[in-house]
Amino acid sequence: MTLLFDSADPIASPALAPDDAGDERCQRRYPEHSRPIEIGLVNNMGDAALRATERQFARLLRDSAGAQRVRLHCFALRSVPRSAAARQRIDSLYSDIGDLGRLRLDGLIVTGAEPRTPALSDEPYWDEFRRLVDWAEAHTRSTIWSCLAAHAAVLHFDGIERRRLPQKRSGVYSTEGLRDDAMLADLPEVMQVSHSRLNDLDPGELSAAGYGILSRAAGAGVDVFTRRDRSRMVFFQGHPEYDATTLQREFLRDVGRYLAGERDDYPAPPDNYFCAETEDRLATFCDRARADRRPEIISELSQLMLRPGLASALDASAAALFGNWLSLLAAEH
Repeated sequence: MTLLFDSADPIASPALAPDDAGDERCQRRYPEHSRPIEIGLVNNMGDAALRATERQFARLLRDSAGAQRVRLHCFALRSVPRSAAARQRIDSLYSDIGDLGRLRLDGLIVTGAEPRTPALSDEPYWDEFRRLVDWAEAHTRSTIWSCLAAHAAVLHFDGIERRRLPQKRSGVYSTEGLRDDAMLADLPEVMQVSHSRLNDLDPGELSAAGYGILSRAAGAGVDVFTRRDRSRMVFFQGHPEYDATTLQREFLRDVGRYLAGERDDYPAPPDNYFCAETEDRLATFCDRARADRRPEIISELSQLMLRPGLASALDASAAALFGNWLSLLAAEH
């Protein structure tokens, strides 16, 4: 499955078309002679998030491409466990992971997979993931490793182990750049980035192993960091690709799991995310849920409101960050 972000064919595959694929931003004119930047997306997210991840990265690359044509190819690791429906979608719509080399990709984006074991090295996809890391280092100019994929990649590269957090780190955090780097060029002095993870990496261990920490999120630790060898590796502990309502969907999913008895603890709402009135409603609902634990009461959590301006701040930060990445690839095109 491929998408070409181009004035003649803005979204080549309707299966991946963003909800607003027909808007005016898709109608920009590109130089007829330019060769598209070839980007691969290895989508290892869980079945429930598979399509949303497709749409999020498609929209983000489209909105950050500027005057550059970009072609996106979707792949998935074969060894990530899937439901029958998700496997059918991948088999029928995605490009085969064995075709990575044939496509001569300029850049690669790799997402994490839903964790199933405490140790990453015990995950069913670990051996295939390690081969992907080695391939990306040898055959791409740059690869983005997203969240859990970032943790797995640094474990393979340098044996750096992630550390379990006391509770899930979820929310929108103000992020500041720590050094001059082309990835951060012309970005706002303070960016807004979504984080959603159960584990963390120690900045001291990263620095000692030669990684460059580009940005730090207040209350969430390391945000973006890099490693330069044969290929420029870019690691995100956050999720700049998330749309404004993704954290809300994750939170409601976790509330539903609590009410259904699938988890023991009631989830905390995302930090710096909901408006004050909604935060008050959620605190009241938390007390009610603990006293009256029934799945059907989740219907009371309707019309949750985010903080004013949050969506536009997230979109602007993400588009600028990915625009810089595409510009780096275009400069070496």
